Amino acid sequence: MDMRVRKPVSHPMPEIAAFVADIKSAFGEQEIDEAIRRGKAGEPTFFACENGRSVGTASPAEADVWRVDGAVRDRHYCDGCDGSCVGGDVSCSDRLNRIAKEKR
Repeated sequence: MDMRVRKPVSHPMPEIAAFVADIKSAFGEQEIDEAIRRGKAGEPTFFACENGRSVGTASPAEADVWRVDGAVRDRHYCDGCDGSCVGGDVSCSDRLNRIAKEKR
């Protein structure tokens, strides 16, 4: 007997979904959901595109634009992180360890 088996549906934007999950855990689900909701409603508070799909509202081209590059990927936000490590050569945890050693 032939049966059709459905494969689990993967997320259409898996990298964006993983990034959003990470920032929700770092900054709070309520705040990030609000930014996404406002972006979907037409405000330039959230915009993402991946695999030919997009969601949210892009900022005007003449506005300041910050693009994610290799310096930001694979970053983990630690408790007490102020974000100053983003874009630098030192990870958040390394910076916090250095500060802890200096206080000793």
